[in-house]
Amino acid sequence: MNPVTRQKLMGVSTATLCTALFKRGLKHQFIQGVLPLNPGLPNMVGPAYTLRYMPAREDLNGIEVFKDRTHPQRVAVEQCPEGAVLVIDSRKDARAASAGGILVARLMVRGCAGVVTDGGFRDSPDIAKYTMPAYHSRPSAPTNLTLHQAIAINEPIGCGDAPVFPGDVVVGDAEGVIVIPAHLADEIAEEAVQMTVFEDYVQEKVMTGRSVLGLYPPTDPDVAADFAVWRAGKGR
Repeated sequence: MNPVTRQKLMGVSTATLCTALFKRGLKHQFIQGVLPLNPGLPNMVGPAYTLRYMPAREDLNGIEVFKDRTHPQRVAVEQCPEGAVLVIDSRKDARAASAGGILVARLMVRGCAGVVTDGGFRDSPDIAKYTMPAYHSRPSAPTNLTLHQAIAINEPIGCGDAPVFPGDVVVGDAEGVIVIPAHLADEIAEEAVQMTVFEDYVQEKVMTGRSVLGLYPPTDPDVAADFAVWRAGKGR
């Protein structure tokens, strides 16, 4: 992805991005029900690389399937590009893990930007210590084979009710994860940067006692000039 866009998205919130997308009629891009295991990390930003699970059929998902070097879960972990985010469609079912600490570690050392599932991870206390962002719905100790069959790599998926197409730009922060359609990423990133500057100004004014009425949105005639002075003084 555009490195300038990546850098911009590192400094904005998923809340601001939700608003920018809402203005364009996109209301369901926030992945529902996932939270970061390691919320103190910087934003997660990268293009989506996807893995899809279907319900497991018992005769096809014995432990021996992991000996197959073409098993889609293992292949996805080995092929997810550097700088990309592995997004896993686990059917919002966290009763069995989407992956565990070893596979997430492999993504991390390969230089991936993060991993997201609408299910759960096993070894979650270990993953919480990693330096790569990881998002899930809750811890889940059972192996994925208990309920999930990895069936497709890098195809369109749903994750937490959000549509995810390969190459869409995925952004995660301490609140959650949002998916930006690839063709909108550059303009959304720039708009979000500008929105963030204004919202920081508003926050500062509100903290000193100013009403939000006329300020947010800026309908009072004095706001534009005051914001320009504030912005110049802050070097933003």
